[in-house]
Amino acid sequence: MNITGKKIIWFSISIILLIVGLASLSLWGLKFGIDFKGGSLTELQFSEPVDTSTIKDNLSKIDFIKNVTIQKITDTDILIKTLNITKDQETQMKQSLDKIGESKEVRFETVGPTVSNDLTKKAIYGVIIASLAIVVYIAWTFRTIPKPANSWRFGICAIIALIHDLLITIGAFSIFGHFLGYEVDSLFITALLTVMGFSVHDTIVVFDRIRENLRKYPSKDFELNVNESINQTLVRSLNTSLTLIIVLIALVTLGGTSIRHFIATLLVGVTIGTYSSIFNASLILVIWQNAIAKKLKNA
Repeated sequence: MNITGKKIIWFSISIILLIVGLASLSLWGLKFGIDFKGGSLTELQFSEPVDTSTIKDNLSKIDFIKNVTIQKITDTDILIKTLNITKDQETQMKQSLDKIGESKEVRFETVGPTVSNDLTKKAIYGVIIASLAIVVYIAWTFRTIPKPANSWRFGICAIIALIHDLLITIGAFSIFGHFLGYEVDSLFITALLTVMGFSVHDTIVVFDRIRENLRKYPSKDFELNVNESINQTLVRSLNTSLTLIIVLIALVTLGGTSIRHFIATLLVGVTIGTYSSIFNASLILVIWQNAIAKKLKNA
């Protein structure tokens, strides 16, 4: 299968997905939860099943309730997210909802802007530090690769593919946020970091086979070596990813509402990560290596 010879097709698919994701981000942005913008979270357990639309209609009549988001955990457990409210206001809100049905408070939490800003900074630092560590790790692991290949190129190509995966995943979450009300919270950051790990893991499997083939056949054309390496690891990569994707689909379909956005993020990230590991990372490496070889030839 001539995978490296169809670069335009694979890159075109990635470009289309990136454009859709970036367009969504520019139009709708991300819907941040209270973890990032601050606010109050109230979990109530009703004695009987209640409808979220009925709760929302009731809360719309209360003046101090702003930017409310209602999430159904079970038929009787409801999670209510609002801008900051006091404990007294939360009591008034609960009393108002008791008209719909008797309920008891499971938890009430308030996250201030200082905490949310600190969490935002830590999330950004976490992604940056993880990316740099991955580049260094791959460069060190592949340091014995035959010349003119360079281990740092392997690391940088892996990060380029990783950024591609994160951008598409974040863009997809922007769409989910607009149409399904998914909010960015600490679980979303956890999902992104998990996607980073999985994406690089899959890329390293392909890169490792490329390294082996470069050692065995150093005189063989670099692009041919890469194409054979991808084909040799293709079935393994797809089988590994598909088993995980099937589990994630089952969790999205049958799992609880409280973790659905987390699983949805993983599902998108794992799927696109598998694609980029096979059809992007190695092909970027080929283009870069060919450019270096051409430069050396003309020197």
